[in-house]
Amino acid sequence: MAESAEIGPYSIVGADVEIGAGTKLKAHVFLEGPLTAGEENVFYPYCTVGIAPQDLKYHGERSATRIGNRNQIREFVNIHRGTEAGGMVTSIGDDNLLMSQVHIAHDAQVCDHVVLSHAAVVGGHVTIGDWAVIGGATGIHQFCRVGRHAIIGGYSVITRDVLPFSNTVTDREARVFGENSIGLKRRDFSAESIDALHKAFRLLTRSGLNTTQAIERIAAEVAPSREVEELLEFIRTSERGFIK
Repeated sequence: MAESAEIGPYSIVGADVEIGAGTKLKAHVFLEGPLTAGEENVFYPYCTVGIAPQDLKYHGERSATRIGNRNQIREFVNIHRGTEAGGMVTSIGDDNLLMSQVHIAHDAQVCDHVVLSHAAVVGGHVTIGDWAVIGGATGIHQFCRVGRHAIIGGYSVITRDVLPFSNTVTDREARVFGENSIGLKRRDFSAESIDALHKAFRLLTRSGLNTTQAIERIAAEVAPSREVEELLEFIRTSERGFIK
């Protein structure tokens, strides 16, 4: 443990736990190894990190949890370590906010600058890309992917991949409502990039075309950009299908 790390009262730090410089455990925090936590993280009371997964296929294999830097892990968050079937590691990147009562299941991969709102549930083997925002009480089914810069409305039920840059909400059925324009503007995406994504999402979701036809139209009619290419590559590599 780094000398500048702070361990608050009634916290329990198990064996094989590494804590980086400036990281703070407020109080009543439970950390179980193998676990590495980087620098300047804050663990709030009653969070539990690195504990055994709720997976009946898990039989005590020496799997791990990795936490990056500058994460805020709020009250009653629980993060479960990996399993043999999922690469043995659950990982949280840098600069993430995990609000109270968030659950991160085994082998999930949360990238950087992600916001997981109150009581969001992330199933096993889920990947969440950079700058994604997950609304409160949203459940994400195991093996789903959430693309970069996507925003998911509260109380959503996600059973398929969520497109990057999208604004996705569910009522009875998950639907895409276009590009995440507000989030993209806040992150200084150019007007040209946002306009290209707007046109691509219109063709995907409102044109009445099937996915193959929509992709062909996007390639022919939408100005090329890195964001549009990322969107199309995400669609091409989707194994669960994606929310449209």
